[in-house]
Amino acid sequence: MIDTNLDFSGLLDLSKDLEALSRAENRGVMRAATRAAATVFKDEAVKRAPKRTGKLARNIVVVTMRDRGGGIMSGVHVRGTNPSTGNSDNKMKASNRNNAFYWRFVELGTSKLPPAPFLRPAFDAKQEEATSAAFDKANEAIDKVLAND
Repeated sequence: MIDTNLDFSGLLDLSKDLEALSRAENRGVMRAATRAAATVFKDEAVKRAPKRTGKLARNIVVVTMRDRGGGIMSGVHVRGTNPSTGNSDNKMKASNRNNAFYWRFVELGTSKLPPAPFLRPAFDAKQEEATSAAFDKANEAIDKVLAND
């Protein structure tokens, strides 16, 4: 599982506007921004995923949740994997159309199968575009909230 964080150090410039927002509005802005960035990565991963049956590409989704500190995080998730552990979700049957547990074998390879990475290259290729999408969405959401005040 890829465990990488983007550095949004430019958000310091947005801090004054964020201070004007209530906590709920601030969460909404951050949710929109993180989802926008994750969607860029998801779209690229779907393009790069092997298409033999289409099951793997269909099960690449964006997931948004609260982190342990109460913040918002979004990321690319392959269904069939338990998001908290990164391991296969043992509650799902292998034949379930929403279970693409085998993604890690494709991405990392096995002793008999060479790796065919699609997630990591998607992340590497779209970092700048995802950062830009997050900032654009954050600015748009802030402007929308401040316009309603």
